[in-house]
Amino acid sequence: MKVYISADIEGCTFITDWKETEQGEEEYAQGRKIMTNEVVAACEGAIAAGATEIVIKDAHDSALNLIPYAFPEEATLIRGWTCTPESMVAGIDETFDAAVFIGYHSGAGFDGNPLAHTMNTQNNYVKINGRPAAEFDLNAYTAAYYDVPVVFVSGDEELCEHAKELVPEITAVGVKKGVGEATFSMNLNKACRLIKEGVASALKNTDACKIKSPDSFEMEISFKDPVKALRGSFYPGAKQLDPRTVTYTGRDIQDMMTARMFML
Repeated sequence: MKVYISADIEGCTFITDWKETEQGEEEYAQGRKIMTNEVVAACEGAIAAGATEIVIKDAHDSALNLIPYAFPEEATLIRGWTCTPESMVAGIDETFDAAVFIGYHSGAGFDGNPLAHTMNTQNNYVKINGRPAAEFDLNAYTAAYYDVPVVFVSGDEELCEHAKELVPEITAVGVKKGVGEATFSMNLNKACRLIKEGVASALKNTDACKIKSPDSFEMEISFKDPVKALRGSFYPGAKQLDPRTVTYTGRDIQDMMTARMFML
């Protein structure tokens, strides 16, 4: 079995402030350890389910966050950015049996995480075909393009509920809840145990988590800065709806994600 893992940090337990997510900040050392522990737990669950090959994408900010020596020999770690449309799921292809998302967070415009955002902090919201989107949506549709089901997600509770709307049979572990600028976080040992158990169980349910892609992908971005909306509107095929809002309709998720690279 070959398993793909995409790892972010803002959805990990305890992570509450941007300083815990940014290189150079004193609090970051603790944040990256928490992120690494949760991803190691996911690897352990995958191996328990029979995985013989695991590819992990460090998918936060610098993409140099995960502590490299922590992972089992079955794992290949992708560090840095490939600068390709797949972005947070770079390297995924048809050879994978399933995908797992760790440390995922609520999207821009959501209120379930004080660090909620979609790809960056420069937008008010991103919608796909009229539905408010988190990074989960972008990456789950990208995985589906390669016929790879996303079977497990961990992160804040609101993101987990949002994920189930797109993939009803997904196994989701909410490790924290956001209220205002605060988080109510699960004990790290418990979070890692639930992630390990959840991944092991989820990998027995891969077929039920396959989703059908829509016929086209209309991406709507509301920018905080009108200048960025103006700039994005010059991408071929993009349309500006008002001073802050730009849309683009892609023929498939790859087309839409290519536009996102340049617009957002």
